[in-house]
Amino acid sequence: MKRYVYINDEESARDIYCDNCISNRKYTLLNFLPKNLWEQFSRFMNQYFLLIACLQLWPLITPVNPASTWGPLIFIFAVSASKEAWDDYNRYLSDKKANEKEVWVVSKGIKKHIQSQDIHVGTIVWLRENDEVPCDLVLIGTSDPQGLCYIETSALDGETDLKTRAVPSACNGIDVELLHKIKGVIECPNPDKDIRRFDANMRLFPPFIDNDVCPLTIKNTILQSCYLRNTEWACGVAVYTGNETKLGMSRGIPEPKLTAMDAMIDKLTGAIFVFQIVVVMVLGIAGNVWKDTEAKKQWYVLYPNEGPWFELLVIPLRFELLCSIMIPISIKVSLDLVKSLYAKFIDWDDQMVDSETGIPSHATNTAISEDLGQVEYILTDKTGTLTENKMIFKRCCISGIFYGNENGDAMKDTELLSAVACGSPDVVRFLTVMAICNTVIPTRSKIGDILYKAQSQDEDALVNAAARLHMVFFNKNGNILEVKFNSTILNYEILDTLEFTSDRKRMSVVVKDCQNGNILLLSKGADEAILPFVRAGQQTRNFIEAVEQYAHLGLRTLCLAWRELKEDEYQQWSLMFKEANSTLVDREWRVAEVCQIIEHDWEVLGVTAIEDRLQDGVPETIETLRKAGINFWMLTGDKQNTAIQIALSCNFISPEPKGQLLSIDGKTKDEVCRSLERVLLTMRITPSEPKDVAFVVDGWALEIVLNHYRKAFTELAILSRTAICCRVTPSQKAQLVELLKSCDYRTLAIGDGGNDVRMIQTADIGVGISGREGLQAARAADYSVGKFRFLKRLILVHGRYSYNRTAFLSQYSFYKSLLICFIQIFFSFISGVSGTSLFNSVSLMAYNVFYTSVPVLVSVLDKDLSEETVMQHPQILFYCQAGRLLNPSTFAGWFGRSLFHAIVVFVITIHAYASEKSETEEVSMVALSGCIWLQAFVVAMETNSFTILQHLAIWGNLAAFYIINFIFSAIPSSGMYTIMFRLCQQPSYWITIFLTAAAGMGPILAIKYFRFTYRPSKINTLQQAERLGGPILSLATIEPQSRSIEKDVSSLSITQPKNRSSVYEPLLSDSPNATRRSLGAGTPFDFFQSASRLSLSSSYTRNCKDN
Repeated sequence: MKRYVYINDEESARDIYCDNCISNRKYTLLNFLPKNLWEQFSRFMNQYFLLIACLQLWPLITPVNPASTWGPLIFIFAVSASKEAWDDYNRYLSDKKANEKEVWVVSKGIKKHIQSQDIHVGTIVWLRENDEVPCDLVLIGTSDPQGLCYIETSALDGETDLKTRAVPSACNGIDVELLHKIKGVIECPNPDKDIRRFDANMRLFPPFIDNDVCPLTIKNTILQSCYLRNTEWACGVAVYTGNETKLGMSRGIPEPKLTAMDAMIDKLTGAIFVFQIVVVMVLGIAGNVWKDTEAKKQWYVLYPNEGPWFELLVIPLRFELLCSIMIPISIKVSLDLVKSLYAKFIDWDDQMVDSETGIPSHATNTAISEDLGQVEYILTDKTGTLTENKMIFKRCCISGIFYGNENGDAMKDTELLSAVACGSPDVVRFLTVMAICNTVIPTRSKIGDILYKAQSQDEDALVNAAARLHMVFFNKNGNILEVKFNSTILNYEILDTLEFTSDRKRMSVVVKDCQNGNILLLSKGADEAILPFVRAGQQTRNFIEAVEQYAHLGLRTLCLAWRELKEDEYQQWSLMFKEANSTLVDREWRVAEVCQIIEHDWEVLGVTAIEDRLQDGVPETIETLRKAGINFWMLTGDKQNTAIQIALSCNFISPEPKGQLLSIDGKTKDEVCRSLERVLLTMRITPSEPKDVAFVVDGWALEIVLNHYRKAFTELAILSRTAICCRVTPSQKAQLVELLKSCDYRTLAIGDGGNDVRMIQTADIGVGISGREGLQAARAADYSVGKFRFLKRLILVHGRYSYNRTAFLSQYSFYKSLLICFIQIFFSFISGVSGTSLFNSVSLMAYNVFYTSVPVLVSVLDKDLSEETVMQHPQILFYCQAGRLLNPSTFAGWFGRSLFHAIVVFVITIHAYASEKSETEEVSMVALSGCIWLQAFVVAMETNSFTILQHLAIWGNLAAFYIINFIFSAIPSSGMYTIMFRLCQQPSYWITIFLTAAAGMGPILAIKYFRFTYRPSKINTLQQAERLGGPILSLATIEPQSRSIEKDVSSLSITQPKNRSSVYEPLLSDSPNATRRSLGAGTPFDFFQSASRLSLSSSYTRNCKDN
């Protein structure tokens, strides 16, 4: 689909396309209530509670006042709706501010002020320096004679470096006064959210140009929310407005991520629901049987002889309403509240603020903090994530001569400096490519120094290195590049730019040497994108050796090449290139195809080597997280050897002989098949050996593997704790994350650039680094951090605490609901199985909303271990990864505890107060008091670290219970008149409470003491050491009880050659005697040693997931 935009003719598009009114609101005043209610009732639990509340409106079956359910339900819905309304109101205020901003436009040849929301497609918008761009514009004029302007795109991609935008060639040279009258049409695609692509064509109407087609690219546009910098004025035609701008199309609410703990809570809720239905059916049948038999014998039971047709449903429905509190109505709101607090704890953590930049950590997604404590695989980018992304030119090889090898710095190599001084032709050509084969913009500082604005750190390093070697790129005047070499001014005219893409892996420029008129093709790129296309007869052995040598040193390499073009060859190719740039369909593919026609027969000039240093704390972070049982995969676009050296330097893999590396390579299906087979067979044997096994694969082999041998590669992914994937594309990164997620692993992806966004959004948890490549990754991520080292604290401290607290909160919510429900069920056995409620409506509502909710909400402050101990012993993260604190087994313990406590409360209360002199309200209040005391002791027992706030919440809440009931007991119409006054004056009441607390907590405390003393867990051991104040005991001898979870891996689509030897040649070995490679965890655990994960068959064993 296409869009036709008529320049300076907004009336023709007014009724077809939207205006520039921005609206990010989710609701309006009219639809807020129905839409919000619809969203809330789309959840099963809310539908369930609404059904229960509606049934309670039927007086015949409701055992309690409907307010006991409607009150909490309305309160919870009101809280959720208020939060949504507040968020939407803030969005409205933000939209209003943007829509009412004053902008300059040209209308009917007159420049005037209007509000931003009144801009229409086709309107000419006039911008002044530092103005914000109100919509997506196609440039038609600037104050620069060459038609250039500079924009800041930080609002789009987070990059603060200025970018150049150019007026289309059709508009070059048009007088500023004529811009008010310009007419034409722009043919462009329908709106999309791709901020890096705009494939369109422009035709200007006479008298401006004779209807020629002018291709437009993203370089000719300035997008909404960018800022005009260092340019006096610029004007453009509005092509996309309002919510149809590229930024507007990118907005929206991402799909919510379901955490492992949320999934478990849903399953447990389903199990409780099934249990509830069974209980209701059993009690309903029992009630109807008792009514038809025993009830007729009791003189005080006045059942009619004949009832309505639905009589058999009355008692089951009464029990359904009575048992509905088994599922806690407040659990969703409670979890949302504490999860928001977890996110705030991350935002407020001073220890996760980058001291260099002052950038704090930030939690964008407030719903998945507990998943941080269950991470099993971390997939990380390399450049800018593990490294600083500060590129420094270190070495080079020019025409087979190595510079910088002796002192490690080519800039200080006397031979190179001498060659530069003498004007060596090879060195001059090499430096020329370094200086002008790029998109760098030279600018001047206030004191006159040359500053370079580069879109990549590699280009910045190369052009600065060339300047230090006296090839100074000092000015760009339109298409003319001015370079000074040893006091000589050299001019080059840019004819065409063949931009870098991840598929081509190279960039080229076609320039005209203004000194002699020669047309040159200058190129730089990865070795595999340059060396295979050299001219016949040129020797590349020295360059290949240079690439390998530099890669082994962990340096980033680029090959530089050039060739001279004949005039007719260039003219013929230029027509094809222009035609490819003018197409609206598959433009990128067509351009790449045309580029390939000219990018060949190069003369390789040399190889550059750039150092990218590791960030501080990266090796220590990886080592610590490995001890926590977390596996690492590195996904990078760099060369294999460079990636391996970085991996070795940051403890990603272990060197020989402790660690060994397996390689998957090949250019054909058969080669990759044999390589994958060899690695798999080695991996299957390795678990019996104390070696660290990893594999390395490049992008080409990975593409073949993912397309043809996915099942075999999935098995390899399960077996390997470490992998290095090189030369991978953004889509391949996302595919690898999906592959690990399909194996039921919790994945975390971390990166810093736009090419990492897909990986970050695909992973269970996405972490973005606010780095030198901008904020795209940080904005797309669930969490953003300043440096990689903060990942350790994010996972071990915040992730673990969040998991522990959520596990307790969710299970306690079920416990306190089951406790009161079981008492109701027991009461039915002494009330004719009639579904009568022991508790009044006010007590039930207060119990659910106030008495039992306040104490547990302060569990967000609980810490079972200090942060120092957690960081010192990362192995304890195993309990979170294995789901030890929330699973069917632990839930059964809480279920049993609620049943036991209900029996204790009911039996003691009935025996103490079930006499003819006692009122039902008294029995009810005594039983409720017992529940409140027990829940207070349970919360106190499960709390590990007390603060003043926690004491106030637990014991203050207990005091509040009595104060509230004293108040209600003083109100004659409350139904509880004088009850609490009378009870508190009776010694029997306090004896009953004491017996209830002792009988209920005694066995629980005894079991806890026995476990802590005679069967302590690793956490108990560390807690004891902390309390004693002595040194932390060694945990090396403590082994967890493990169980193996076996999965059958489908038979591999790989067969072993019949004559193949079972002993393999070394893959990446320095030792000629090595027979095979193996690699595992970088640092062995102090404990939690995994059992053998693989047998020689095609079955495997996953890491321990004990419940």
